Amino acid sequence: MIKEPNRTQWFLPGATDVPSDSLEVQLEVYGETILLRGFDGDTNWVRTISADEIANLFTQHLGFSSGLLPRDALWWNQGETGQVVALWRPPQIWPVALQREAFKPPARLRLPMPGLVFACSPGRAPWVYAVLDRPTHPGEQFYRMPAFNVFGDGRVCPGSHRFPEEVDRIPESFFRSFFSLTGDSQNRSKKHPDNLLTLWEEIDGKDEYPVEDLVPQCTVAHAVAVSQGRRGYPYP
Repeated sequence: MIKEPNRTQWFLPGATDVPSDSLEVQLEVYGETILLRGFDGDTNWVRTISADEIANLFTQHLGFSSGLLPRDALWWNQGETGQVVALWRPPQIWPVALQREAFKPPARLRLPMPGLVFACSPGRAPWVYAVLDRPTHPGEQFYRMPAFNVFGDGRVCPGSHRFPEEVDRIPESFFRSFFSLTGDSQNRSKKHPDNLLTLWEEIDGKDEYPVEDLVPQCTVAHAVAVSQGRRGYPYP
């Protein structure tokens, strides 16, 4: 049972000669329900509403604009940490610095990578996924990024690396960071599921990445949801 709420009255701060304001609408947020209650004299009404309705009510008079998007932008959204811009990078060869041992010079590799999608926020570590082609549909498949310094869910582990505020520079900044053999690097290769380093050594200096070796991860729709902060969004 929902108890009748107290119809509180409030005054303007510091004012003593201003009449009290009347309560006309009250929003009640419960564990599983949101109620909108209205007051009209001695009667009131109540109805169940959704979070989307509340968001639309408060944002209908606000203007949102992405501004000029970077070249090869795939989507833009407002995530829990601010704006997110997803960027496409076509298959190409990337120079990579791999820190095999601490306090020693890194190994310099030239690795062919498949097409990549980076979901970027200014100054933050991105999510990164491998793809067969530039995505055009939310149901298309994303694959695990075959690289170190990436968590199992696709989020980049920044370590001490600082990503730029300009989102269009983040993909290149990722490859300029120092990669480490530590961390989660399992299941990034069908041929070498337990040894990503062996895969890197095999493709070093090659012209193309063996896309048949990619490991499926999620759909485009899932990646969009994750970039908005909906981490509970289920895998297909």
